[in-house]
Amino acid sequence: MAKITFSEEIYLRALTGKVVAEHILDDYTKIAIISINNTICAAISAATEAVFVSLTEGRAAHFFVDDSNVDQVIQQVIEFNPDGVVLMFGGETPIEETKNLFVKTMHAIAVKNPEFDVILHVRIFAAGGLQEALKDEAVEIYAEENEMGVYTVDLDNSLLIFSSIHVDDDDYDDIIHLEKILEIPVTAEHADLLNRSLRNKTIAWVDA
Repeated sequence: MAKITFSEEIYLRALTGKVVAEHILDDYTKIAIISINNTICAAISAATEAVFVSLTEGRAAHFFVDDSNVDQVIQQVIEFNPDGVVLMFGGETPIEETKNLFVKTMHAIAVKNPEFDVILHVRIFAAGGLQEALKDEAVEIYAEENEMGVYTVDLDNSLLIFSSIHVDDDDYDDIIHLEKILEIPVTAEHADLLNRSLRNKTIAWVDA
């Protein structure tokens, strides 16, 4: 299997953003995407926003977070008043930096407890971002009381899967359960790129 190029990584995000907008965000009227500031996250975010606006004639806005502005950005998102928010955390930024910003973002959302739905991107979920965020008490309470969503991939069957996230506290650890809502077949081209991007990464659950 040929190694994926950076240009193909960008195109993969265009294809994935299209699927997310068409099948997961299609019932929303106003969305916000929060991401870290890197090329790959910007690519999938822009693709998602463009297809969403084109299909639904709804409104979309994009917000970048960094170490200095998380609380300010979450307040801006709340003032934008979306009904759905996608957390696009992944890309070429080092994973520990990405997880740190994701945890800070989830904390800021949890403290303010806004009305919008929260949907997680496959990369940050697969890397254990939510499990890390649940170590924060405010996030733990928020996740137990609010249903979130996540899209993951089944590489062997060429599917993008959208699930709701349920978090249970068993007194020792937080247990994350995924309840499948939707299976979305992807094209052969999309599946090939997903396999070349993800197959050799240490993301064990992707192949389950």
